[in-house]
Amino acid sequence: MKRVRLVNEEDGGGGNSGGSKKTLKRPFKERRDEDLEEESASWECLPQEIMLHIFQYLPLLDRAYASQQEVTHVRDQREIHSDYLEIAVCRGWNQAFHLPELWRCFEFELNQPASSYLKATHPDLIKQIIKRHSNHLQYVSFKVDSSRESAEAACDILSQLVNCSLKTLGLISTARPSFMEVPKSHFISALTVVFVNSKSLSSLKIDDTPVDDPSLKVLVANNSDTLKLLKMSSCPHVSPAGILCVADQCHGLRELALNYHLLSDELLIALSSEKHVHLEHLRIDVVSENPGQQFHTIKKSSWDAMVRHSPKFNLVMYFFLYEDEFGPFFRDEIPVTHLYFGRSVSKDVLGRVGLTCPRLVELVVCANGLRPLDEELIRIAQRCTQLSAIGLGECEVSCSAFVEFVRMCGDRLTQLSIMEEVLVPDHRYGLDDIHWEVSKHLGRVWFPDMMPTW
Repeated sequence: MKRVRLVNEEDGGGGNSGGSKKTLKRPFKERRDEDLEEESASWECLPQEIMLHIFQYLPLLDRAYASQQEVTHVRDQREIHSDYLEIAVCRGWNQAFHLPELWRCFEFELNQPASSYLKATHPDLIKQIIKRHSNHLQYVSFKVDSSRESAEAACDILSQLVNCSLKTLGLISTARPSFMEVPKSHFISALTVVFVNSKSLSSLKIDDTPVDDPSLKVLVANNSDTLKLLKMSSCPHVSPAGILCVADQCHGLRELALNYHLLSDELLIALSSEKHVHLEHLRIDVVSENPGQQFHTIKKSSWDAMVRHSPKFNLVMYFFLYEDEFGPFFRDEIPVTHLYFGRSVSKDVLGRVGLTCPRLVELVVCANGLRPLDEELIRIAQRCTQLSAIGLGECEVSCSAFVEFVRMCGDRLTQLSIMEEVLVPDHRYGLDDIHWEVSKHLGRVWFPDMMPTW
């Protein structure tokens, strides 16, 4: 590119001293343009790896602005030679904007103005990504709002990723599960494009989607050697046989999340085979669709096999059941480590938790009723020797029993979230002084949580 000299050739150059004086006498505008030229030239000469490092810290919108080649915003204020330098720099930045390394990770945000206040990924950018960067994408997620149109738009993009080689894929509904409103054939067709072309998927999050058994077979056929994480809670079109197919073939699975109706003795035995790596995380959602729903039981021998094979695995269980539906649960020992009750749970069930969950690390009870849980809490402290976190919502516990519970658990209770309304004053402790006793046993200052007032 032709360079333009800023120093006036009529000045001669004479010597260092004379040249400095003449430079000082030049108008401020000329000196400013010289500084701009030097600055622009330095940006132009930056190595690509440095530009890449800088661009990685910029938000997407800022990256896009920086990469634009238009410089009309400066042409009214600078000399023409400054424009040429700006164009050269912007071209370099535009090339940096399209470096493959910057497009390995991308989150498509698809929202409808009528149903969401969040901004969506611009359609022109989506077209550019599909055209120029689909083969660079590796870590991709789709966030959609509650509208069917947004979910369909996500499927349309997926169906065009024929040159992709994804490592992770996440389909996230930020409100209600809008993917479930998409025609099943449309969704499966789009997902199959990714399953067939990627062949290196290691992480797949497809909660609340119409994925089915045949599509899982396609996933297994193309990604069995690489799949490590699979989250597919609330997928009603998948059967126990479908998830068993995944467990039989994907021996590298380390994390798995699914609904209880997909859990079976056969699945646990498959995950416990010698061919499998040690499972690290198993999440089970136990959800009641209708009051009085019947749930199957899992044999203790199947859980024992799982513990023998993966002794350090976390079993996380979320219960959203009505009180009369807990019959099959907590009758035999179960290796649950993190236990959450999202609906009211009876004293009887909590009493059984203390007897059957020796590996319990975390317990959250959203509601119980008006009968104090003193005995149940003490039993949990006695039997669950690894318990380090507990949260109680709409329950009742006497202050004395609560202090005893904390004393038995000691400083291993790293998280203790108890609403002030849960604690019932008695002859030994009142609400004004209980925090001193609890803090003493915890080894740190503690206060009960309080409902905000505003």
